[in-house]
Amino acid sequence: MAKDYYNTLGVAKSASADEVKRAFRKLAQQHHPDKGGDPEKFKEISEAYQILSNVEKRQQYDQYGHTFEQARAQGGFRGFEGFGDFSNWAEATGVNFEDLFSGAFSGGLGDIFGMGQRGGARQRRGRDLEVAMEIHFAEAIFGVRKTLTLERRVECRECHGTGAEKGTDVQSCSQCGGAGRVRQVQQTIFGAFQQVRACPACEGAGKVPKTKCATCRGSGTQVRSDDLAIEVPPGVDDGTVLEMRGGGEAAGRGGAAGSLYVRLRVRPDARFTRDGETIRSQVAVSAPQAALGDTVDVPTVDGDVALKIPTGTQPGDQLRLKHKGVPRRSGSRGDHIVTVDVKIPEKLSRKAKQLWEDLRSAE
Repeated sequence: MAKDYYNTLGVAKSASADEVKRAFRKLAQQHHPDKGGDPEKFKEISEAYQILSNVEKRQQYDQYGHTFEQARAQGGFRGFEGFGDFSNWAEATGVNFEDLFSGAFSGGLGDIFGMGQRGGARQRRGRDLEVAMEIHFAEAIFGVRKTLTLERRVECRECHGTGAEKGTDVQSCSQCGGAGRVRQVQQTIFGAFQQVRACPACEGAGKVPKTKCATCRGSGTQVRSDDLAIEVPPGVDDGTVLEMRGGGEAAGRGGAAGSLYVRLRVRPDARFTRDGETIRSQVAVSAPQAALGDTVDVPTVDGDVALKIPTGTQPGDQLRLKHKGVPRRSGSRGDHIVTVDVKIPEKLSRKAKQLWEDLRSAE
């Protein structure tokens, strides 16, 4: 049966990653089995989030259509079956409950669902960023290296992200004892819940500077405009999203930087259209050229190429230029298909008209 993950989460196909996450948070709070919700409904929305929150899987889902089984057979969705044990759900899907529910419960739900902290504080992560970048048709075919100027929060140059003034050190946070997390018990309508949340004193870092950096005021980050080199691989299409891990905003004080997602916009070329791995164009020839055959120059992404027009070519015939299309991952290339448009003259000279009359008589 066809599965529409966007409809399951109640978001549009153009929804951003943040909008997808917010929609899942809301539905997961409503349908989680530990809160009396429907396990099947929770499994359904979790499956949708697993796909739409992953850039690569979302691209594959959008490309292969609305049938999940078809997309998985085409290369690459991992099924969601077998996640009956919800205490292991986060590990199996890569979704972190503490991130998902932090806004609603003011802290993590690790202890609530039996997934308490293991090995100390979880590494903090900077904010993900998404930008749009326009490239030319030929650049999408062959790949290109672009420079993107981006203003974002990056590691402080003075303290190198520690948050401490030069010549001073950092020390364990006295409030959390260096764990980066504090626990508290909260009474709710579901009973008493023990919550684990980021320490407010050290913001989850587990360490604090003895003397705060004067440049970043102890945060370990500062806003700066930098030039980033973006490598666009060959064969990308309009709407492709590239991920640069670590290209997002810095977390500071030992945290990992977020990711930068670059959404590509391919500027159309009036000479060509793209159909998957195939490039298409048209060539106009005269009636004598189509009838008698000829060789004409046609534009391709590789430059002009001599195309043989066979004798007796008909309007709408398609001629193939092998390996002049879009590059494949294997290293080979698709083809370029040229559709022939036979032009019939609208006005004839006296001599030309006589020749056409002679031709009609001969036929």
